[in-house]
Amino acid sequence: MSGRLRIPVLAAVFALLLLPLAGPASAAPRPAVELSEAQAGTGGSITVSGSGWRPDTLLMLLICGQATPARGVIGGTNSCANGDGRAVTTDAKGGFSKELPVAEPPVPCPCVVHVATVTGAKADADAEFQVAGHAVEPLPAESAAGRLAVLTDTRLDGSSGVLTWFGAPPSRTLVFTVGNLGTTTVEDPVFRVGTAHGVFAPQWDEQQWRGTLGPGKKAQVKLPVELTAGAHGDYTVSLEYGGKVLAEQPWGVGRPWGVTLFWILLCLVVPAGVFRIGLAVVDRVRPRGPGGVRRRGLPRPAFRLPRPVLRPAGPRARTEGTAPTPTPTLPWFSSDSGPDPAGRLSAPHDDSPTSPTTPTPKGPT
Repeated sequence: MSGRLRIPVLAAVFALLLLPLAGPASAAPRPAVELSEAQAGTGGSITVSGSGWRPDTLLMLLICGQATPARGVIGGTNSCANGDGRAVTTDAKGGFSKELPVAEPPVPCPCVVHVATVTGAKADADAEFQVAGHAVEPLPAESAAGRLAVLTDTRLDGSSGVLTWFGAPPSRTLVFTVGNLGTTTVEDPVFRVGTAHGVFAPQWDEQQWRGTLGPGKKAQVKLPVELTAGAHGDYTVSLEYGGKVLAEQPWGVGRPWGVTLFWILLCLVVPAGVFRIGLAVVDRVRPRGPGGVRRRGLPRPAFRLPRPVLRPAGPRARTEGTAPTPTPTLPWFSSDSGPDPAGRLSAPHDDSPTSPTTPTPKGPT
């Protein structure tokens, strides 16, 4: 081999030898927790600091009993002093520091300070801690019999229907594949399915799966999940078995806009119905006119104004081709009927001496 080819070959071999050493250094650091004190009494406080977490992530800090860093919190959050927990948000580098009050957990020690993510991908870490004066009991023996584990990612199957859009309870089916890592057969295991809204604690529901899992066997499990009526927002579905959370699945539930549309239509229909009923009542109490027909509009007043009295008019000039208009007369002023013209009323004659038509009588001279 020539000298020109020997140097590149040696360099390549040297790089391949150093590659395994560089692999762990480039891997992402695991979340870690450190305590300012390893032991403290109730009423005091300790400082909890951490590193290696996701940036800008909300964490929950709790003191839990019956737990070790190796086995975790056996009883879940039910074994923790939840009322005295604290929340903290990591910085841009994934670190935090928070003061935590010391409180006795509801179960005996050994105890840990449990730090876990609230939202997003699940991550947790534990640090050993001793609560001074609190009871200590050994952990239950760990048995390899009937240990179940989730082998694949969980998913939620199903979709929302029309009734869900109008406020019906949203429902899905939690699907996952579970395997038996123990040495004995598991029959009809009981799982706990929890639904949590936002940062609130999950509401657990026990569900039994009918089936048998032998050692080293696996099976697909389907469990129904249902929320309350009108639920909407961001939810998290958790799966627990044997006091240990096996998987978590986020679930975004849309707002039931049909309920909002129903109230808008109700606000429009009810006033219109009341208005129509009012018109029907007014039409019912309206007085009837001639022929039984109800009058339209407002009822007339009970009193009437007196009508003017027509008096007989005088003689009018007659025109050719028109009939004379009879003049109304009173009965006691009507003309007499009969053949005797002497008995008829006649107008008085004017016998005054100044009348030009009357001759002047002459007397005896």
